[in-house]
Amino acid sequence: MTADITGGCQCGAVRYRAEGPLAYPHICHCRMCQKAAGNYFMPLANAQKDDFTVTRGEIAWFQSSDPVQRGFCRDCGTPLVFETVSAKHLNIVLGSLDDPASVKPAEQFGLEAKMPWMSELDRLPGEATEESEFQDGEALSLIRESNHQHPDHDTEHWTSAKKKP
Repeated sequence: MTADITGGCQCGAVRYRAEGPLAYPHICHCRMCQKAAGNYFMPLANAQKDDFTVTRGEIAWFQSSDPVQRGFCRDCGTPLVFETVSAKHLNIVLGSLDDPASVKPAEQFGLEAKMPWMSELDRLPGEATEESEFQDGEALSLIRESNHQHPDHDTEHWTSAKKKP
């Protein structure tokens, strides 16, 4: 038996569960996904709509084209799902999973909009957050102590940070 897959938004207002496994894990580079993610690509995988349940809160929707809507958290803006309304499945945004490393993309889509330098990323210098010369130790401590991000697991209760007026 395959374990359920859980995830949610950054603030914890929306949580979901999908009966696994997810199908067609892929990265989409199309311009519409870039805009929706605010990133260079969007990692996605299919779940049957009948196997997908929102367990906390409510997904907000943006109709990005006539056949497609994109679900996100109204409070923190985290992209959560991509849905072709007439399909029997929806696509979960893999970065919203509690264990995003558990689903490895197997294909790419929308290559016409893929950043031409994407293949060079592994050659860039890199470091862990805590080792960064740009991350002041005191600032990192303050971030850690005041972290309002929901943990990567279901919780019985969660109150997200208060919104600024």
